[in-house]
Amino acid sequence: MTGTVRSSAELDIRRRRALFRSWHRGTREMDLVLGRFADSELARLTPEELDQYEALLEVPDTEFFKWVTGEKAVPSAYDTPLFARIAQGSRAQQD
Repeated sequence: MTGTVRSSAELDIRRRRALFRSWHRGTREMDLVLGRFADSELARLTPEELDQYEALLEVPDTEFFKWVTGEKAVPSAYDTPLFARIAQGSRAQQD
């Protein structure tokens, strides 16, 4: 997989930026976790969920990956239904 399979043409600038950042994390594992989530869900996120997603994009890859894999507990500020959807999608991809 080389990256996004989604066109950003119909997305507003904020969602375009989030899509790009999702696929350009710094580690391939997180590119796949967040990029795939963004491809499938970004257009449907509510404004509140988009705020939460942008906050998650600020988390360093090493920390985020530990949360997704369950190696480390998710801090309460990030432990949202949105994070649960991301983590669940990541686990489903691994199965």
